[in-house]
Amino acid sequence: MNIEIYDDADDLATGIAQRLEERLESIQTQGRTPSVVLTGGTIANRAYEQLGAASVDWTNIKFYWGDERFVATDDNERNELQARRTFLDRLKVPEANIYAIPSADDCISVEESSDQYASVLPAENFDIVLLGVGPDGHVASLFPGHRQLRDLEQPTAAVTNSPKPPSARVTMTFPRLRASNTVWFLVSGTEKADAVALAAGEAEPNDIPANGVRGLAETLWLVDRDAASRR
Repeated sequence: MNIEIYDDADDLATGIAQRLEERLESIQTQGRTPSVVLTGGTIANRAYEQLGAASVDWTNIKFYWGDERFVATDDNERNELQARRTFLDRLKVPEANIYAIPSADDCISVEESSDQYASVLPAENFDIVLLGVGPDGHVASLFPGHRQLRDLEQPTAAVTNSPKPPSARVTMTFPRLRASNTVWFLVSGTEKADAVALAAGEAEPNDIPANGVRGLAETLWLVDRDAASRR
């Protein structure tokens, strides 16, 4: 388990933002358009608020989401809306580069949303996947023991029984999340310490879904001391 520990949540958010900007700049220097899978959550949004390096061309990055709540477009629970408020709008990311998961305003069912999102995902690997981790070890909307953990053929899945409300969600599956050069887990707080410890102990993905995702070139846990306190 490759892990980088920060003193507290503030330091962690700053470290995530700086690391992400450096990686985006490096990819763009190679003449490529980076593709990034965003996550929701408090620590991710605190990091997004700090993004804005002039060395990064924010109009030349493609953004996706690992999961989304199946709610209205303007619902504050949507990861997309939170990302727009924290950095996408502020940095004037073009709409053509924002691949949001269809909302309940766009589709009649969560299954339709999942199918539509699968159709716009790129054939090539992502450059960076960002993932939060729940106290139960879930990532995206892949929860311990749920059938979506066994979906190995489709890139996305509809979730109708999420133990964390709202119950209806769309999520990328393990195979699609693994199709990334880099995976970073972003974890803060003592309530996540058990999940981090279990991940370090190589628990089975069915029990700790975070252990079901690895990057092709890099897998890194970025955590604060509270989250790392039981490993």
